[in-house]
Amino acid sequence: MHKQFAVAAMLAAACGAQAADNTDLAAIKAQIAEMKQSYEQRIAALEQKLAQAEAQAVKASTPAPVAAADTRPQPTASASAFNPEVSLIVQGQYKQMKNVAERGITGFFPAAGHDHGDGAIEGINKRGFSVDHTELVLAANVDPNWRAQAILGLTDGEVEVEEAWFQSLGLGNGLGLKGGRFFSGIGYLNEQHPHAWDFADAPLMYQALFGPHGNYAQDGVQLKWLAPTDLFVEIGAELGRGANFPGTDRNGNGAGAVAAFAHVGGDVGIAHSWRAGLSYLRTRADGREGHFEDGGGLEAQGLFSGRSSTWIADFVWKWAPNGNPQQRNFKFQTEYFQRRETGNLSCLDEEALGNACAAEPTAAYRTRQSGWYAQGVYQFTPNWRAGLRYEQLDSGTRDFGAIGSLLAVDSYRPKKATAMIDYSWSEFSRLRLQFAQDKSMQGVTDHQFTLQYIMSLGAHGAHKF
Repeated sequence: MHKQFAVAAMLAAACGAQAADNTDLAAIKAQIAEMKQSYEQRIAALEQKLAQAEAQAVKASTPAPVAAADTRPQPTASASAFNPEVSLIVQGQYKQMKNVAERGITGFFPAAGHDHGDGAIEGINKRGFSVDHTELVLAANVDPNWRAQAILGLTDGEVEVEEAWFQSLGLGNGLGLKGGRFFSGIGYLNEQHPHAWDFADAPLMYQALFGPHGNYAQDGVQLKWLAPTDLFVEIGAELGRGANFPGTDRNGNGAGAVAAFAHVGGDVGIAHSWRAGLSYLRTRADGREGHFEDGGGLEAQGLFSGRSSTWIADFVWKWAPNGNPQQRNFKFQTEYFQRRETGNLSCLDEEALGNACAAEPTAAYRTRQSGWYAQGVYQFTPNWRAGLRYEQLDSGTRDFGAIGSLLAVDSYRPKKATAMIDYSWSEFSRLRLQFAQDKSMQGVTDHQFTLQYIMSLGAHGAHKF
């Protein structure tokens, strides 16, 4: 800028030299000096303002001084401190159905199940109003390496430990370890608790496999491996006590049940996802009791000792527009099982009724049975869902040996068709209306109506895929 003033002065001087005398030249020089001084003052003022602004900016960006670290010992948490995640699932229903004595699934070995209070119909909950299934859940991280959870099932005057396990958090390499009592990882529906089901009851397949409660629980250990691939690949194995149906508590060393499973899955575009699996369960039974009828209609007791092997194949497909299931979504799921049992069956007249088993004969026992179900559930608004389920079992091949002539052994294909609609005010409250045509007992067609409520209180983890 000083150079500009110099140039201007030279031009003015040159012009003045041509049109003025020495007096005029002196006046011009005085004016130029005055202008130069004025501009220099203005420039100096601007430079001062700039310096002040830069200083304020540096001061604002400078972090506050950090206080010296307190090296004094800090008080540790009280040993009595306990802050777990607590939730309570309140589940009840009104059920209208036929009063059928000795309710069960024709053609299948009677599976032991829960008797929800005196007066309950065997193998199914009470008619009319009832508290169906209440769960108290306690869960928390034990430390950075372990997590634990306990789920207590509450019935009329009784408390049952449904699950009580610990689980690793940091083994690395995709490995996970679980120990204690847990729902086995076989199949798709087995790990889900009743409040997470899409229908008010378990499919016939699960009732035939594991009893009316619809889940197989292990007391043992489980090891899982999740592959480090874009495709979901999960492989697991379990060793357990095997005390639950189809096994029995043999009160022996070692494992009474062995299970293995593999699941794969992935996404198809943005809107679709899927999962498929194959599982195997092998248990042993020693004197597993079941109720039968002899040829004259009298009750007889059967005791099975031998090996039970079950294969389960499962497949699930989910759709949600743009991958967002909050507004609309659809889920299709299906499972198929095949079970083979080999061993010996004894026939008893335990109640001294004078049935055909008074001599307590024992014979070779061999069966091969199968079954499946398929269901679809469509959420058409954020609150409303509707679903259909169809299922069918096959009693298959059943060889009771010499005892077959003493007992009433029926070959049958149980069937059931179910429709439901439910409304959820939020993820914590749901009301469901369900209708089913149940033909699981030979010669009986039972039209069943169920009105069910599910209320969740407290912290509750997300459900699995």
